[in-house]
Amino acid sequence: MERAEKIAGIKKAVDATFSSSDLNDFDVYIITVSTHRPDDMFSPQTDGLLSVVEKISREAKKNGALVSIESTIPKGTSKKVFEMLSHRLHVVHAPHRWYALEEKVHGVNQLRVIGGVCDCCLKAGMQFYDGRDIHSLSSYSSFSSLASLSSSSSSSPQQHNNYNNTNNTNDMSLGIPMHPVTEIEIAEITKVVENAHRYLQIAFAEELYLYCQANNINFPELRDALNTKWNVNILEPREGIGGHCLPKDTKMFLHSSSSPSISKRSKILTAAMEVDQHYRRYRQTRGGNSTPIIEEVELLSSPTSSFSPINSVEDTEERS
Repeated sequence: MERAEKIAGIKKAVDATFSSSDLNDFDVYIITVSTHRPDDMFSPQTDGLLSVVEKISREAKKNGALVSIESTIPKGTSKKVFEMLSHRLHVVHAPHRWYALEEKVHGVNQLRVIGGVCDCCLKAGMQFYDGRDIHSLSSYSSFSSLASLSSSSSSSPQQHNNYNNTNNTNDMSLGIPMHPVTEIEIAEITKVVENAHRYLQIAFAEELYLYCQANNINFPELRDALNTKWNVNILEPREGIGGHCLPKDTKMFLHSSSSPSISKRSKILTAAMEVDQHYRRYRQTRGGNSTPIIEEVELLSSPTSSFSPINSVEDTEERS
């Protein structure tokens, strides 16, 4: 936040109790509400985030302002937010990335993903975060098919040119490198897939550890030997998959699918959750005690939404 205030003159809203007059003044709203249930941090929900959006919709008067959702969200949330805002404000999703143990490399300036509901939304988001024109990026242009979106004024925020005219300079950018994607759903699913993939990696390490214990094989030595290969990275299981983001986001990934067969059950993810539970029980019977791996931790706490529970636990990456 200090960097944002210094570089782009950004004002901070301390919490969601700010007044209507304060809301009128903002050009950019960054939403970082946690998306887990208050009574169960392992289960996802979006009610808290949507309540913030409702307040912005009621009280924000500046058409064409930017709303950036950095919270982890299920597929389809950004377009729902856009509808709640009556298409008046630009909406982008820029999933938060932060690794406290390697802050210089994986802190504020690491490469992040961004997607917009409309082409003009993505342009506004890129101007704020990155400062580059999306169409000048080969990684975006080669996949871009957004020209038709630009010509569809009915789905674009009203009076959005006011924002572009006043915030179109690199001086107003945070200078964070961004990887733009052509569809907002790709940006939304990026974070949950990242964490589901991490869950699988840790679960495999746990399964391998259990295999070694059952077959009298030295796991640390085997792990070191395997990791000499350039494309192999076996993690250290330690106490299991701790924290809340990996299990929460893995469930979010499963339940965000439009396919009933995938949303109800994924054999590989379900098996990974079972492996983690088995591994934890084994550690408890052996009195194992070591420090869990640090992976991905959400920012703030929030209120409620509708996802059916799947029992599991997670490994977390510290965020702030």
